[in-house]
Amino acid sequence: MPADTNASALPVISDVTLRVFTYVVRSYFRKHFRAVLVQHTEHFSNATGPLIVYGNHSSWWDPMVSVLLAQTLLPGRKHYAPMDAVPLARYPILRKIGIFPVELSTARGAVQFLRVSQAVLQSGGVLWITPQGRFADVRERPLSFKAGLATLITRMPEARVLPLAVEYPFWNERLPETLLHFASPLRIDKKFTVEEITQQLESALESAMDKLREAALTRDPSSFDVLLEGSRGTGGVYALGRRLRALFRGKGIQEDHSLRDRKSKDARR
Repeated sequence: MPADTNASALPVISDVTLRVFTYVVRSYFRKHFRAVLVQHTEHFSNATGPLIVYGNHSSWWDPMVSVLLAQTLLPGRKHYAPMDAVPLARYPILRKIGIFPVELSTARGAVQFLRVSQAVLQSGGVLWITPQGRFADVRERPLSFKAGLATLITRMPEARVLPLAVEYPFWNERLPETLLHFASPLRIDKKFTVEEITQQLESALESAMDKLREAALTRDPSSFDVLLEGSRGTGGVYALGRRLRALFRGKGIQEDHSLRDRKSKDARR
């Protein structure tokens, strides 16, 4: 079936708006997380050609994770993502950073998604999508995707498809971690049916999520690359007291409990 897409279908991205929004996103992560930690960044940062990044959808933070990854690791590419048309209408500024509206659960919405997504990929852009289509706990199994992503792949089999697993666990600090794991990119043969492709996509993301869960259970940040440092320590009056005590004693202060715990274990060896 010939593509009916063209450049006019692409959302118009405002560079100024994107820079401001990226600054806000980075500030949010620094304030609300101890760190953003990622595994296998090379699968994403080395990607060329049309690229689809798809991941699980467990939190309000997921779209901001996409912005942070895109503008930190692959800022030279244009990035786009679909969003339910109803909430997007309340935040029109998001259109200026590459978010495009899709009517959920309607035939017209499916056509919208395919038309704009094909335009994105044909332009060499990066498409970000959460094919579960709803918030879902990271422990939920089996994964269940809507058919839109697989249908798109049958139309754009040359696109590279990259699974991304995301978690937000609390470890040893007051603030949680953002943990990310890029799996190896998929090349899916166009001979497969939509149902078969959907099963492959679900299986690949589930495997990535399981690997991230295993890494999260270790509570060891050394198995990740640091994408962004956030707030550390306890904060408040207690943290102020510790800093003043360290100042009077002429000693430094170790804010991160994870590092202190690791040093203590190393010393006992």
